[in-house]
Amino acid sequence: MRDASAAERPNIVFLFTDDHACQSIGAYGSAINETPNIDRLAKEGGIFVNSFCANSICGPSRACVLTGKHSHKNGFLGNGSKPFDGSQFTFPQKLQAVGYQTAMIGKWHLRSNPTGFDHWEVLPGQGSYYNPVFRTQDGRTKYEGYCTTVTTDLALDWLKQRDESKPFLLMCQHKAPHRTWAPDLKHLHKYADVDIPEPETLFDAYKNRSPSLAGNAMSIDKHFYYHYDLKVHQPVPFASAREKRLKDGEYARMTPAQKKAWDAAFLPRNNAFLKNSPTGKDLVRWKYQRYIKNYLRCIDSVDENIGRVLDYLDKNDLVDNTIVIYSSDQGFYLGEHGWYDKRWMFEESLKMPFLIRWPGHVKPGTKYKQLIQNIDYAPTFMKAAGLDVPEEVQGDSM
Repeated sequence: MRDASAAERPNIVFLFTDDHACQSIGAYGSAINETPNIDRLAKEGGIFVNSFCANSICGPSRACVLTGKHSHKNGFLGNGSKPFDGSQFTFPQKLQAVGYQTAMIGKWHLRSNPTGFDHWEVLPGQGSYYNPVFRTQDGRTKYEGYCTTVTTDLALDWLKQRDESKPFLLMCQHKAPHRTWAPDLKHLHKYADVDIPEPETLFDAYKNRSPSLAGNAMSIDKHFYYHYDLKVHQPVPFASAREKRLKDGEYARMTPAQKKAWDAAFLPRNNAFLKNSPTGKDLVRWKYQRYIKNYLRCIDSVDENIGRVLDYLDKNDLVDNTIVIYSSDQGFYLGEHGWYDKRWMFEESLKMPFLIRWPGHVKPGTKYKQLIQNIDYAPTFMKAAGLDVPEEVQGDSM
């Protein structure tokens, strides 16, 4: 292990989201929304345009990030796997061992308590968008508010209280924009009067491809539930029995004031939908618009809160010696092939964003075309801190 003084070791801020597709990031050429704060990292640093995940599902992807190893090596194969083995190598443990102050805030989703962190506050499982509960070393705490903002509040609070004599690692990991796409109240009316462009393959016929593609359950046509996914809380006469049983847990968690604002936004639109009762392709188009607008509204909150973190670093003279990463656990289908989710091995699900700002090391505006995976993150952080990478790590430093 090569040693380096604390002054030489860069701080690391790892900003991570869940299911954020590159197609909905301005710097990756989004035609459907704007992400000015995430785009700052591309302008002030670099963007990797061929970044892919080793396993496109929430928990396993996170295990790959932490260990630099593929799922069959790190042992966390699926969201329902046994708890993550925190005794194996993870880059936070190694950074902590050489003097980094370390914190993990937000979505953990590994069925274990975080290891390698001086401080952690994590969501149980997927967590909730509204009035979230966080697990800590001392128990559970419930916060009133919107999860993306609360997560950022907690991350900034930790930054303000940290030991300024030490380099730090902050992993700020958001739930958004994971299903069921419950936007913050202030964004409920955004995109209300516009139609988001449809992907060319929304009505994909899967011609000359495997017949199994047409049987994918997680499609916009067949798998969206009116109450649970689409925020239609009134009775839907044509809903299936299963759809009628699945309720929107986020709505149930809201305070009376939150429900009032939610109803003011959705009830008039829902009444219009029920009155028109579209069918066939018109119904698919309506579902797509409802889905994609709520998804993008969740990303609006993510982008705003990324901006809050960047602004804090700016105002506290932390830019020059801080690596800032923005990434997500995998990509997502935004209607391509008629789908949502990430459980098919096409580029939309495997491709993940990776943007980095590191002044003096990454030239502003750099576009990297090299192929990278999320198993490359851990060795990259190790090398940046002047540490040797264990032989068991399968990824390569960038």
